Amino acid sequence: MDPKNLPATDTPEHADFLRQFPMGDLNDKMGVQLLEVSPERVVGTMPVKGNTQPYGLLHGGASVVLAESLGSVGSAMHASPDRLAVGVDINATHHRSARDGVVTGTATAVHLGRSSACYEVVITDEQGRRLCTARITCALVPVKKDA
Repeated sequence: MDPKNLPATDTPEHADFLRQFPMGDLNDKMGVQLLEVSPERVVGTMPVKGNTQPYGLLHGGASVVLAESLGSVGSAMHASPDRLAVGVDINATHHRSARDGVVTGTATAVHLGRSSACYEVVITDEQGRRLCTARITCALVPVKKDA
């Protein structure tokens, strides 16, 4: 996961890299798919279907999961290989709802430091309308080396 060795975006190698990127069980259940990965920007999608609340609207918590996942991936890319990214803060403002289709989240780095990384995540619907704005901060902790 060394960001210096990332394949160029829009290449078959980048697509293979994204398919193999470990996202975890929750993201698999929610249908999160990565489209673009770099320490500066992470883009991913998630279907509305299967991620709704009782009124048939995209669940706000699902939006937060997407935001946290994208920000955490970017933070991990920035932290690698000698540090791990651990989420310490997330907040989200929901602007409008979605009932169907696919939403897209774009995490853009706000701060990439030695001990923390922060991203703004904008989630939009298929018409490009902003559904949610979130911010996630991750602490970057050193990887413990075996003595």
